[in-house]
Amino acid sequence: MLSKNAQKLAEVRERTAEILEDLTISQKIALKALEECDSKSFEQVKVPLKKISERLEGIDNLILSIFALYTPEAKDLREMVAFLKITSSLQRIATNEKNYIKNMEICNPNSTEDVKKIIQLSLGINKCTITALEYAIDMIKETEDQDRIQELAAKISVEYSKTDDIYSMIEKDILQVMHKNHELDEHQTDMLKYIRKNLKIIDRLEDVAGRLIFARVGGKL
Repeated sequence: MLSKNAQKLAEVRERTAEILEDLTISQKIALKALEECDSKSFEQVKVPLKKISERLEGIDNLILSIFALYTPEAKDLREMVAFLKITSSLQRIATNEKNYIKNMEICNPNSTEDVKKIIQLSLGINKCTITALEYAIDMIKETEDQDRIQELAAKISVEYSKTDDIYSMIEKDILQVMHKNHELDEHQTDMLKYIRKNLKIIDRLEDVAGRLIFARVGGKL
């Protein structure tokens, strides 16, 4: 039977994984809405993000109660410190998702073909982000196998590199068109700004992965 401390720590992991799962669901709904350029579906994207701030605060309070009521061993203490940092990253990811969805409501049946083309090119970033979110969930659930944890972290880094390449390609294409037309297209520069906001999500997932390595393996936070 698990000790009270171990039970509470398992609850921290479970509740954190649940939030990552809801962030993943939100990303999947957004991907489908953008693929179809269906503005009506954007409201559904926000549903999994409801009350995430309150839920993350609840996790923080649970961790603080473990500090106050129990005597965690060094390994557990390291994990709790890491999860306090992780909840902060997840709050920022949720904010990035909300802002990205709000901005991408520009995608609708009346959008220009240029806007639709840029959005379709950018969806590779969404797909990489979904994959990285799923890897992060697996990292939280893996508590023993250090090699597996580091392997999953490396996979998140690979997905991040892919998104960087996709963005660079989109940016290059847009700049070449602007140069050819000898004019600055504000709609296209806005699109680049919105896509960069989406990139921040997977960037923060790398932070989450680093903190999970600290929790399970050790090293610097």
